[in-house]
Amino acid sequence: MDDQKQTKVWHVENDVDDEKNYAQIVDAARLIRQGEVVAFPTETVYGLGANALSDQAVEKIFRAKGRPSDNPLIVHISDREQLSMVARDVPKQAERLMERFWPGPLTLILPKQALVAERVTAGLDAVGVRMPDHQLARALIREAGVPIAAPSANRSGRPSPTTAKHVLADLDGRIAGVLDGGSAGVGVESTVLDVTAQPAMILRPGGITREQLAEVLGEVAVDPALAREAEQPRSPGMKYTHYAPQGELWVVDGEPEAVRERMLELLNSASRAGLKTGVLAPAETVHWWQQQHCADLVLRCGANSDLSAAARELYACLRRFDEEQVAYIVAQAFPRTGLGAAIMNRLEKAAGGRIICV
Repeated sequence: MDDQKQTKVWHVENDVDDEKNYAQIVDAARLIRQGEVVAFPTETVYGLGANALSDQAVEKIFRAKGRPSDNPLIVHISDREQLSMVARDVPKQAERLMERFWPGPLTLILPKQALVAERVTAGLDAVGVRMPDHQLARALIREAGVPIAAPSANRSGRPSPTTAKHVLADLDGRIAGVLDGGSAGVGVESTVLDVTAQPAMILRPGGITREQLAEVLGEVAVDPALAREAEQPRSPGMKYTHYAPQGELWVVDGEPEAVRERMLELLNSASRAGLKTGVLAPAETVHWWQQQHCADLVLRCGANSDLSAAARELYACLRRFDEEQVAYIVAQAFPRTGLGAAIMNRLEKAAGGRIICV
């Protein structure tokens, strides 16, 4: 793949008919089989897909994204039959999770088959696999006839894309094509769960919460490496700054009154330095922030009472700050329960560790 090429865009409705042959999907699948890279929607974010059985094809993902080579990829399958092409052993607890959560935003770490490209797993003997809950995504994988390795379809480190427009903003001219199926649903990436560990261990929080997993498995651990940066990652999103806007982002966590006071201090200091400022806040406080006139741009991101909306809107908000050239952003922390664990994981990564607890 050349560094600059014509990126095709196909427009397809999400609710595709499984019995119908779509020329757009056939064309995109043909490019996948030819070793090219194509972006496509899932229920979480847009993915950047290539044949998971070809090192040469997968290498194009890393080149397009500028992604570190030790950061493994997730393999997407269209149905349970494809799982045998990717994983050589499926524990019973994995079977129970598939019955409950597949198709859906849950990636399972399983022992990998030799067929899987080495570049997919960064040399590890395990592979992350999921079945997306998006008809268009599964139709593409099914038509391609191969499992598809797909990280988020953005330049490495940038906020993940939840629309085709976001994909093109980062990758136009760098990839073969984009299947435009409208906005993604969940908005944050899948939960990554290592079912080879005892107890099963969350390597990345995501669209399926720890509480939901515990309903099926009982005990569920959380990898302490989520808080460490030095070691080789076993899952996407565990290492390096991710999801980051171009402006400097700070996250403030604590009691509401103390959080407001510290955010105001930070914003006033940035304004005195001549920086364009922004606030990211949930619905419960966004009007208060707008009334303070202390920031150039105040964006609402979901609500503390509706974390699913916050997850859907997070990346679009971070990209909006970029569009408005906001140089200094202060975000109010979300509750860390349920889906909030995934939201805060992404915010902390986006902030590059600039977290203030008050």
